[in-house]
Amino acid sequence: MREDIVRAPRTGLFTRFFRALRLPTNDPFAVAGLAIYAIFLVAAIFADQIAPYDPTEILYTQAYDLAADLPPGKDGFIMGTTSLGRDIFSQIVYGSRSALLIGITAAFMVALIGSIVGLVSGYFGGWVDAVLMRLADIAFGIPFLPFVIVLAAFLEPSIWNVVFAMALVLWRDTARVIRSQVLSLRTRGYVEAARVAGSSDLKIILRHVAPNILPLSFLYGSIAIGWAILTEASISFLGFGDPNSISWGYMLQDAFASQALAKQAYYWFLPPGICIILVVSAGFFITRGYENILFPKLNR
Repeated sequence: MREDIVRAPRTGLFTRFFRALRLPTNDPFAVAGLAIYAIFLVAAIFADQIAPYDPTEILYTQAYDLAADLPPGKDGFIMGTTSLGRDIFSQIVYGSRSALLIGITAAFMVALIGSIVGLVSGYFGGWVDAVLMRLADIAFGIPFLPFVIVLAAFLEPSIWNVVFAMALVLWRDTARVIRSQVLSLRTRGYVEAARVAGSSDLKIILRHVAPNILPLSFLYGSIAIGWAILTEASISFLGFGDPNSISWGYMLQDAFASQALAKQAYYWFLPPGICIILVVSAGFFITRGYENILFPKLNR
């Protein structure tokens, strides 16, 4: 064997995982999405310091009158107040906590369950693949929003109903795509070489297959964040949300019940609507960057 041959350095398992998780910062839309997430994340973490009032506190003016339906800027209220005298800006800030908590948790569960099902189904095939894909077909047949509403009606109202419903149903999309990718990866030469060398199935999956499907998992995870926030807003608007938790969907339901549109109180229902649009759009912006990682030919 020639001594001047330079061998490529072997990368560790964690190095390959982190390399697969690299952020798509070369796309302006992805950067915008990451910036939006960063802003709302800071607001959620430092909500106690940013919000001037408790979001459920009934406030009064300096003349000791109920601070109800005040427009933005009056008596020091940045975004005005609700019909019950609650500060809208404080509710927006605290609502970012519920939005990100639901979105990130649901996205993690959807990506985790979908990736595991797709990995196992695509790698082992046979009856394992048949059983798991039939379960995915059943999940595809369940209408998502009615399922969440029924689940919230039977269980105690909670933001975790959305997370639980998404974990039960929306893993189907991620699992299908991951399975298709694994069916291609398991026939690659390096996977066959590892199998011939005596590597176990678990080692092959973790070392050679899983790092290559992580960008796909995060692609669908970022989409799931938007779905989770939209779903929570929908069920809260319909009255099935957690009454003890301030969320943007709760604010829209409160504004609708108080006839804010008839009062032309746009300062009440526009801010939570804009926040929902921004966070959902941010998830789709980030998917553009991951598309360039998954499909490099798109850059040409």
